[in-house]
Amino acid sequence: MPPVDCTLPVAYSYDANNLLYCIYQQVLLVVVGHFVYICIRNNHLKHMARRKSVNKTGISHISGVPTKDIWISYTCLNCGQVNYENIGEHIMRPDDAFEKCSWKCSKCGFVHSKDSDLPDKFKNWAPELRKNDSATCKNFWRAFYTLATANPEYYWKQCLTCGRVLPSTSFAKHAGWSEIEKQQECKACKAAINSLLNPERTKEQLHESAVRRRLGDLLQPSSSFKSFSDIQDLFQRFDSKCFKTGKPLDINKRDEWDIDHILPAAYFYPLTKENAALLSKGANGSKRAQWPSQVYTNQELVELARITGADLTLLSSPVPIYNTNVDPNMAVKRYLGNVRSQGALNKRVKDIKKILTEAKLIDKLSDENKKLLGL
Repeated sequence: MPPVDCTLPVAYSYDANNLLYCIYQQVLLVVVGHFVYICIRNNHLKHMARRKSVNKTGISHISGVPTKDIWISYTCLNCGQVNYENIGEHIMRPDDAFEKCSWKCSKCGFVHSKDSDLPDKFKNWAPELRKNDSATCKNFWRAFYTLATANPEYYWKQCLTCGRVLPSTSFAKHAGWSEIEKQQECKACKAAINSLLNPERTKEQLHESAVRRRLGDLLQPSSSFKSFSDIQDLFQRFDSKCFKTGKPLDINKRDEWDIDHILPAAYFYPLTKENAALLSKGANGSKRAQWPSQVYTNQELVELARITGADLTLLSSPVPIYNTNVDPNMAVKRYLGNVRSQGALNKRVKDIKKILTEAKLIDKLSDENKKLLGL
């Protein structure tokens, strides 16, 4: 059998137009084929019976709450009332807010607008500077709206399960969901839902968090924040208001407020004047053992550092940082003392080894305690 000549004709081999035409045909076939596949697939899905989602938790969404609406919060310039405004689904540009917005206080009725004079409460301002036609007043209102709308972190959101309007930092990240990209449920509700959907994992996490807090307490033999005078000073520095929400708090109504570890005890920070914030019960419950940068906006972190004298570099760290200025030997002695059963003792040894290793405190252990823990 004679050999087959596989050489392309010269005219075809060097004809650029023919070559481009072949490539065009191949691309066209691929595009048309993909388009036909998508049409068939979508038509098929359209006629498929949809399965109804089943709520396995017993915690349902509140009907009528808009899923993607955004809120802003501001403190009334006249009476100090904290107000909330629903601005719809879209983040506002500060310039648009300045030009278009008119926010009326729900308590005293004072209208916050570029067309309003500043309230008489601003007694330390010269009267002519409080008039809305003054450049000073205009600049104030422009900055007022900028602070409320410039950063996505400044916005608030309504939780679909508990109904509360909370800072956006109270919601976990959800890329692509609404313009502030936050989940529909607040972190507190999400924790409850996750505990029902995945109880074993949550039980482990809760245990580890509890161990951290316990070790934090054992590593701090005493607190300088126990006397009533310190609490009075705390209320004075925070103007008797919840730092997060601005809600007025009564020092005599102990069930309404908490003294919060700004840097959590779970990371071995003591409760001191520099590490204490005044929060409402609700705000403190939402914060829990979270690091400050996970809860507060940049503006709030700066203000918190100003009020307390705390280290802003530490507060603004994106990840938690353990306090290593502690003696872990004290924690080992206390944590392993008076354990009732051998099983519990074994678990405690594992717990303390894991957390002291994570906190990079092993080198501070005495040789005796290293040997005791098998390190």
